Amino acid sequence: MTTVNLGPPTVRFARRSTRGFLLGFSALRCGVILIAALTLLTGLLTGGGVGLIVTAPLWAGLLATAFVPVRGRVVVEWLPTVMQWQLRRVTRQTTYRVRVSPPRPVGTMALPGDAASLRFYNDPTTGACFIHDPHRQTLSAVLGVSHPAYVLLAPASQRDRVSMWGRVLASLAQTGTCALIQVLESTVPDPGTQFAHWYEEHATHAEDWANVEYQRLLTQSSFGSSTHRTTITLSLDLKKAAGAIRSAGRGLRGAAKVLRIDMSVLEQGLRDADLRVGEWLDEALLATLLRQAYDPNAPLGAQVTASDGSEQAPATLATSGPVALSEHWSYLRHDSGYSTVLWISEWPRVEVAPHFLHALIFAADIRKSLSLLARPLATGDALKSLRKEKTEAVTNAHHKAKVGQVQELSDVQEFNDLLKREQALINGHADVEFSGFITVTASSEEGLTAAVALIERSAGQSGCETRVLYGRQSQGFVVAALPLGRSVF
Repeated sequence: MTTVNLGPPTVRFARRSTRGFLLGFSALRCGVILIAALTLLTGLLTGGGVGLIVTAPLWAGLLATAFVPVRGRVVVEWLPTVMQWQLRRVTRQTTYRVRVSPPRPVGTMALPGDAASLRFYNDPTTGACFIHDPHRQTLSAVLGVSHPAYVLLAPASQRDRVSMWGRVLASLAQTGTCALIQVLESTVPDPGTQFAHWYEEHATHAEDWANVEYQRLLTQSSFGSSTHRTTITLSLDLKKAAGAIRSAGRGLRGAAKVLRIDMSVLEQGLRDADLRVGEWLDEALLATLLRQAYDPNAPLGAQVTASDGSEQAPATLATSGPVALSEHWSYLRHDSGYSTVLWISEWPRVEVAPHFLHALIFAADIRKSLSLLARPLATGDALKSLRKEKTEAVTNAHHKAKVGQVQELSDVQEFNDLLKREQALINGHADVEFSGFITVTASSEEGLTAAVALIERSAGQSGCETRVLYGRQSQGFVVAALPLGRSVF
């Protein structure tokens, strides 16, 4: 007799790899330890005990940088980030100001930093606006979606929805041309004025029990209520799809034709997963999302309303970027807001329900964006990567045993996770690399500090560990707050 598990689904994330160049140490850390050892040996051979004491500040300082942790990383591993940050400050790449200049070239976007190279293409067939990244060779489209409350579904419905979403990722991975899937969940605190206005216009305002209770409900719902907006960005790898693009007519038109095939596959998969598929965003809608990300006080519609009540022209990507931007070590100041980008460095290490991010997404009275990046891997590439990781794991275990270092349980768990991933690939499943980022936005620096502390606490309740992207806030903001299909892979 077969027993069917009808309980709620659970999932456990594989541990993030901690293997380094040697014995778990990175190449930079090993180099510093080697220099410290050579300095100590040189002082000892040339001056004996006196030479050892004289060179002590140097080799001791080097060893301290290799072993003393600062915010989850040893000091020496901060060196590349600090050097890059200082170089960008010297070259004045941490500030951006809009300049009054002639009209921008057609198809260019007004974004700062390395996002300035992005281009857009309005597809005449679907009416959608495609984002072209000429450096990373990708073409992306953004889809608006909505969904009912997952936690209110029956366990069987939850299992079906999780299974169908896995099939969506697997179908895109099998094409071999999908570069990235970005799920962006944006949350904006909302006092609930729209519901109150609708009630004022349509209610009977009678002093009966129903109206009294409904008014009380509206008053209670105005505290902690938020507006949620979800988009899914689909990116096509132009290099891997080069053959199909040539057959479709070459150039952006040929790439758009190939991307439309993946768009239809994604739409069908989302409908099978019982998600409400919206429209592929055109230039006006996409420009509005970008403008609202940089300017929290911007209007929520796709059309700008003048002070006299008349509607002006729809938003355009040529003017949707920030007016002014200043990047700091741990936060970003842009137009009317302050933002900090956090990286989800560790996912839950125990079995959790698929809605484990509920506490993070529904943190009250905080403007934030959660960006989940999924890069589907072709079966061949995934097996090749797993073989490499298995070889590194075995070699690392051999080196530790050779020097007498005890093998840790975390190493055993990582190796078991590799075996499970390999077994899943052999059984026909797809392998996906995940990465998560959180953007917290506030109207003041003090408010931002308090909001980041609350988000870090909510992430801990969800079983996640977060780290601030020090020195890379501008790049992180484009990845974490904008639906442009940018990645850090």
